[in-house]
This record gives sequence, C-alpha cells and structure tokens, in this order.
Amino acid sequence: MALLAGKTVVVSGVGPGLGRQVAAAVVRDGGRAVLGARTEASLAKTAAELDPGGARTAYRVADITDEGQCEALAALAVERFGRIDAVVHVAALDSHFGGLQDADFAAWRAVLDVNLLGTLRMTRACLPSLKEGGGSVVFIGTQSAVAAPSQVRQAAYAASKGALTSAMYSLARELGPHRIRVNTVLPGWMWGPPVQAFVRLTAQAEGVPEAAVLERLTERVALPELAADADVADAAVFLASDRARAITGQSLLVNAGELMR
Repeated sequence: MALLAGKTVVVSGVGPGLGRQVAAAVVRDGGRAVLGARTEASLAKTAAELDPGGARTAYRVADITDEGQCEALAALAVERFGRIDAVVHVAALDSHFGGLQDADFAAWRAVLDVNLLGTLRMTRACLPSLKEGGGSVVFIGTQSAVAAPSQVRQAAYAASKGALTSAMYSLARELGPHRIRVNTVLPGWMWGPPVQAFVRLTAQAEGVPEAAVLERLTERVALPELAADADVADAAVFLASDRARAITGQSLLVNAGELMR
C-alpha cells in the first residue's frame, strides 16, 4: 500500500523548491495534496504538473501571516477531500541576514511572524479536522537552530526556527491525547534552488568555479553529497504517514551527516 493512500495533506509554502518536492512526494505516495502559497501562478503550475487531471490536488492562495487565509486553506481541504490527515509547514521567511550587532528588530519581528506565529496559525486552522481522526503536524525547521553555520549569518531565522522547535514539544503534549503527532525536520545545506543560487552567487563574487564552492559545503558532511530537497521531503512524508504513528515531539536532522546528535 502506498505510504499516504487515502490521506489528505495540507502543504504550505509551495514554491519551486522544498514545497514542490513535498507536494510531489505526497501525490507520488498516494495522498491528496492541498497546496498553499502566496503566488497563485506558482500554485497552479505545480498542481498542473503533479496532477494533470486535478483529482488529487487542490490549491488556494494563503499567506500564513493572515489567519483568515489559513482558515480558508484548511476549509478547502475539508470541502474538497472531506478531512485533513496531516499538515507539512514549508512556508518560511529566510531572506533576512545578519546577527545581533546589526539587528533590525522590526525585520526580526517579520521573520518571527511568518516562521513561528504563521506556522502556529496554520496549525491551529487545521486542528478541528485533525482532531476528528488524529494525524500529523510536521514543521520544517533548520539545522541552524541547533548549530550556527559558519558560511552565512541568519540569527533571526535561526531564532525563529529554534522557537518553533521548542513549541513542538508543548504541542506534542497538548495534542497527543487527540492522537495528533507533532515533529520537526531539520535540514542542513539542502541542494535545491536557494543553495544553488548561493553557490552560483558566491562563485561569481569570488571569481572561482561553482564546483569549488560546492566542494566547501560537501566536505563538511559525512556522506559524499549534500542532502537534496527531495530527501527532506521524503522525511516529512514519512513523519506524516502512519509509519511514524508512535513518533511525536522529535527533531530529525536531514543533513547528510554534517551535524550528528
């Protein structure tokens, strides 16, 4: 039996990278994917590519800083497929760089509003349906929440995702009696559009081949290549499935062995 056969999974933040890979993995493994993001054209393109007949996908524009839009996305899942079995939170704001000394706390608040509060808003919107039959909440965190990278400085992003991981423990206790599991996937350097852009821009800035920049990242991991977006998506789908029915309140590093805990 397919891993997600008969399951309806809400996926936030469906763009060209990890969100698309999560949606693709849901459909591949027999599930029904309800897609949310801020850009309708991207949603429509992804749904058409993954499910040309439209039988197992639905989508709605959803900014997770807007509670009403979160509720509308959850309602779409119930209207179209009758239930929500899992929600995978990919939507995030990761474009703010810097540390404490040069911190713009207004920008930090925006990061927190998306990555922490937005994720919790979307989770709460899905709770009424999840409580009916139990299910799974999967946060996408970051390795940076537990070990700061040396290549880039993203203190606000790391702090927001660290707070989300801390919230996971409380939610796992709170929602456990309803048979709702809450877990986090922590990616490290993840080969996909954002890291590909980082490698390209760094190579251009330093006047070196892209392969040289990629080698710097790869030499830090135990395996001979970086984890890819699809690898992180597979971990999220596993946690969303009944194969992980006894797993809750856990953080899973998917990082090719860069950091081992």
